[in-house]
Amino acid sequence: MEDTATDSSIDGRVAVVLVSGGLDSATVLAAAVADGYDCRALSFRYGQRHAVELDAAARVVAAESARSGRRIVHEVVDIDLGRLGGSALTADIDVPHHADVAELADEDSIPVTYVPARNTVFLSFALAWAEVLGAADIFIGVNAVDYSGYPDCRPEYLAAFETMANLATKAATQDGVRLRIHAPLVELTKAEIIGLGEQLGVDYGLTSSCYDPADDGGACGTCDSCLLRAAGFRAAGVADPTRYA
Repeated sequence: MEDTATDSSIDGRVAVVLVSGGLDSATVLAAAVADGYDCRALSFRYGQRHAVELDAAARVVAAESARSGRRIVHEVVDIDLGRLGGSALTADIDVPHHADVAELADEDSIPVTYVPARNTVFLSFALAWAEVLGAADIFIGVNAVDYSGYPDCRPEYLAAFETMANLATKAATQDGVRLRIHAPLVELTKAEIIGLGEQLGVDYGLTSSCYDPADDGGACGTCDSCLLRAAGFRAAGVADPTRYA
């Protein structure tokens, strides 16, 4: 999939950026702003047990708006994937916990924290908003290196969705707009993502990555996401600002 996010000719164009409130999406938002996009941030309340991430998303968007001097519109859409179940993040299924990142399952094993079709649902909403806005670009913070084995984080999935977007929208089929899915972190390690965020001025203390946070929002430190995040900070040589329960 061709990624033109660094092409200076796109400066000033509108982009929809998926912002969960986690480390990766905060980095992607900062990268899109740095590339000259007029960003619209999109988050979802989808029945996730870690809904505290939405508070983090609001903090991330507000901080990026203040840092960049650009007002970033932030929409939170309610969709109840919890009614469908099938994931430890949306149903009464225990979130796995581990003592060390080395205990995580290999990348060919899809863990119980996978939410069925979540990225497809999220990207579809982003696509709809982009079409309404007249935007051609959508940013998502998926990663296919240091990730938990989710099939909807792979480059081939993103390429397929981009192809579908250009077959299924009025913007593409009638108006001649080439819709693009940008995933600038997809081939980066977690440490490389953190390094990029440091260069872009991201405050990772505002973010929340935990799948099973405490009632006060503190991170558990032992779920897959917490372990990958902590390992990334260690590998990057950056102090981990995470507040643990």
